[in-house]
Formats: sequence, C-alpha cells, structure tokens
Amino acid sequence: MASSDRDVEVKERADEKEEEKGGFMDKVKGFIQDIGEKIEGAIGFGKPTADVTGIHIPSINLKKAELVVDVLIKNPNPVPIPLVDINYLIDSDGRKLVSGLIPDAGTIHAHGEETITIPVTLIYDDIKSTYDDIKPGSIIPYKIRVELLVDVPVFGRLTLPLEKTGEIPVPYKPDIDVEKIRFERFSFEETVAILHLKLENKNDFDLGLKALDYEVWLANVSIGGAELAKSTTIDKNGITYMDLPITFRPKEFGSALWDMIRGRGTGYSMKGNIDVDTPFGAMKLPISKEDGTTRLKKNKEDGGDDDDDDEE
Repeated sequence: MASSDRDVEVKERADEKEEEKGGFMDKVKGFIQDIGEKIEGAIGFGKPTADVTGIHIPSINLKKAELVVDVLIKNPNPVPIPLVDINYLIDSDGRKLVSGLIPDAGTIHAHGEETITIPVTLIYDDIKSTYDDIKPGSIIPYKIRVELLVDVPVFGRLTLPLEKTGEIPVPYKPDIDVEKIRFERFSFEETVAILHLKLENKNDFDLGLKALDYEVWLANVSIGGAELAKSTTIDKNGITYMDLPITFRPKEFGSALWDMIRGRGTGYSMKGNIDVDTPFGAMKLPISKEDGTTRLKKNKEDGGDDDDDDEE
C-alpha cells in the first residue's frame, strides 16, 4: 500500500474516533445537563411562608367572644405540601387565656396559597375566675401565637411561628333606671305613659345604641312593652337619657294597679335587650332592673301637678 493511501486511512480512522468521542461527549454533556436540571429543581424547593392577615370577632356577648384568625400560607414549591398540625395560644400580659390544637389541617396546593381559618372561643367566666384583676367592662390586650407544622420535600418538617397582638373587651351590661313615669293620657280605659329612662354604660368603650326592646312591671303586674328603634351613642363610662312610650289598659289589671297609679310612686321592674355597635362588633346586651322605685306623674289636664317636670 502506498504511503499516501496509508495516510488517508489513518486520517479516516482518526476522524471516526473523533466522531465517536464527540458523540460520547455529547451524551455525557446531555446526561450532566439533565442531572443538573434535576438538582437545580431539588435545590429550588423553598420554605413556605405564613402571615396572620386578620382577626375577626363574628360574635360577642356577656358570656363569650368568638374569634376567627385568618392565616395566609404560600407554597412556592412544585408539589403540594401537607399542613400537619396547627397549635395556637392566646395570652394576656403573659397569662394564658386559651390554647388548642388543630390536627391534619389540610394541604397547600403546588405554587399556591391558602387562607386557613382558626376559630377560637374565649369564655369570660373562665377568664374572670382565673384572673381576678380582669374586670367586666374592661378592655384587655392579647397576643395570639400560632405554630404551623408543615411537611416540605427536601427540608422535611418545618415549624412556622406567627404572632399577632390586639385587644378584646370584657363586656358589662348597662345599668337601667326608670327615673319617672309621666302619664300623657290617664284613664281607667286606656293610659298612655312615657317612661323617662336612664342608661349608664359601665364599659371602657362606647355603645352605639341601635334598638331596644323592653317589658315593664308595675307593682308586680306586667303592663306590657314595646320595641323602639333609637340611634344614639352612650359614651364609655357615660350616661344617656331616653323617653320610652307605653300604652296599657288599667282596668284589665284590677283595682290594685289603678290605686297604685293614683298614688305618687310605685315599685317597678324592667327587662329587655339593647342592640349596640361597638369597636369590636355588634352586641346584644341584656338590660334589667328588679324592685326599683319610681315617681308617677300626671299632666295638669288629668288632675296632676307637673310643676316639677325638671326635678331629678
């Protein structure tokens, strides 16, 4: 074989080896790139985040307050993550008010976010029996602590701690007094009276009075009641006065009530409820007065003496 032919053959073999080497290297590069992308994907797993976005008070009365805590959880990962447990604790100045555990709280979707609601109930009798210095009518500070336990690929189980502060009232029912009853129309068949009412707000927050329903007893005899839509504000630790109309037929209650009405004063009782707005939400608060004493007054045209209208 001529030398030139050998040179060509050697070159062709070298080219073939180079092509084989190039193909192998391309495969290796592709494999390494694929592995790199998978590693990058694994490293790309991130820790979920959580935040308390709101605390609501859907219901509150003299016995308890129901709170709902909204927690927004964001999952940056390409797979869903389970929310294993939720622990919560509410304290006031470092003293526990209520705590609890919510197990198996659901799943946060891949690349998604969920708002988890945590319902909490504060029983006022439990609080007041434990902490003597928490008085009815006061506003107490609180701190809610939430721990979310999540199970995240790559990272494993993580605890996301959260805190939020706020204030909650311990409501106190208003005091009520009927200072006097003025008879606008006075007869045995039908009597129309105006109750001059005094309402005292013993809470450390304003009460926006929206409505009132009531029933009145004179000398242990119910003379009826009514509902009254009345918008006014009773300032915190303040007093407001209202006039409430009532109509009844004395003859239906016998001579004892009639004799009592003809006198200058009598015992009375009153019960009812007021609907109020507060900085913490709407409330329905009871009002009651047992064994009170009030003055009875008639207009001059009905034989009465109303010269002391403004006497208190």
